[in-house]
Amino acid sequence: MSASTIEIPKIVSENEWLTARRELLRKEKDFTRLRDELTAQRRELPWVKVGKRYEFEGSLGRQTLPDLFDGQSQLVIYHFMFDPDWDAGCKSCSFESIRKRSRGTGSFPPASPPALRRRSHCHTRRPRCP
Repeated sequence: MSASTIEIPKIVSENEWLTARRELLRKEKDFTRLRDELTAQRRELPWVKVGKRYEFEGSLGRQTLPDLFDGQSQLVIYHFMFDPDWDAGCKSCSFESIRKRSRGTGSFPPASPPALRRRSHCHTRRPRCP
């Protein structure tokens, strides 16, 4: 197949298609099971204690790593890309923030374009999990 042409799949009977689709579905289910196993293994990885004192500056001021966790066990950080010449942030980054806010799952502090222009800017989300 060349870059300028699209190969048309072969035309088969409904029974042949159904057989091929069932085989693909079996492979998809195998893949899903494997991905779930790998995800579980990733969650079971041991943790490393952070001994160094990290400080971050954001729209809430200067905060340490424990401050960002705000007493929670999980912290999700979204990095927003913002070019100094832009009037708004990256569309994909902004979409994720708006989607989380509309679902009520985010606690993003507001960030103004000037703050984003000064430095790379991160918003944090603190899931309310034990």
